[in-house]
Amino acid sequence: MEAELADKLPAGEGWLYEPKWDGFRCLAFRDGERVVLQSKSGQPLARYFPEVVRNLASLPLPRFVLDGEIVVIRNGRLSFDDLLQRIHPAASRVKLLSERTPASFLAFDLLVDARGRSLIDRPLLDRKEALGAFFSRIGSHPDLRRSPESADRATGVRWMRELADIGCDGVVAKRLAMDYRSGERTGMIKVKRARTADCVVGGFRYEQHGREIGSLLLGLYDENGLLDHVGFTSSFTASERRALKRVILPLAGGRGFTGRAPGGPSRWSTKRSAEWEPLRAELVCEVKFDHFSGGRFRQGTKFLRWRPDKSPGACTFEQLGTAPSRKTPFGFLRRAGGTR
Repeated sequence: MEAELADKLPAGEGWLYEPKWDGFRCLAFRDGERVVLQSKSGQPLARYFPEVVRNLASLPLPRFVLDGEIVVIRNGRLSFDDLLQRIHPAASRVKLLSERTPASFLAFDLLVDARGRSLIDRPLLDRKEALGAFFSRIGSHPDLRRSPESADRATGVRWMRELADIGCDGVVAKRLAMDYRSGERTGMIKVKRARTADCVVGGFRYEQHGREIGSLLLGLYDENGLLDHVGFTSSFTASERRALKRVILPLAGGRGFTGRAPGGPSRWSTKRSAEWEPLRAELVCEVKFDHFSGGRFRQGTKFLRWRPDKSPGACTFEQLGTAPSRKTPFGFLRRAGGTR
């Protein structure tokens, strides 16, 4: 299940509130000796977190499917930077980091129980009861825990304030009567302390006077599966700009934006090049923004981090609770090359 972004937590009966952990969302499958970890985008995660696989394989239950979050906790805080380091191609590096910065699994939903029965058609209230029974059977485990929850909205509001110190980036509200709707945002709302969005990097511009990368061009997919240009991010230091080339240039030569594409520079400014380079739509980053309207970020965004755990296809307008309309009262403008 996905979550819709909102400005405040919903009130009233029938909601359950949980901390929004700063980690990798993960489905954990066990069937006998086999354990599979899967990201939201469907990518395998087991090779990057062998200690999580071992912990799940050691449980006294032969089969289950858990929905939860993989996190790394250092000095009492969540460390997304350490978590990100775990996505490494070298098995020796992964092994070393699994010992130095072991990951934990925080479970907040049970989708298949120990008998192999699917629970996805059951309401969240029933699944939470089954999750409680699951943890009663496995006992205490330091690196496999049940995520906290509360039906009290005031507690959720307090978590928004107090859990910031440990790196928690918001609170999620879930409907207790809702079944598990994979890929939908109808039963879950997330409120972040800062407004952020996961965007596809569809292209880039070089600096005006130089060959370092000046800005990344951001895209979101619309309801028709077209990648629209929605803004840019350029909040990089000189050393970060040099390092960007290793990440960005291998993706050069793609289609870039398949919907609305970047235009030239503003007629009022000569500081930005009109030229931009398209990329294959494979790279996802998280950015912080202040205002989104008219289908784009109204100012430049602040780059926060790469999101290798996120599928580009999941970077949609829907995550912002809005979708741009392609309708225009001036149809001849679209036929002439797009709305201006």
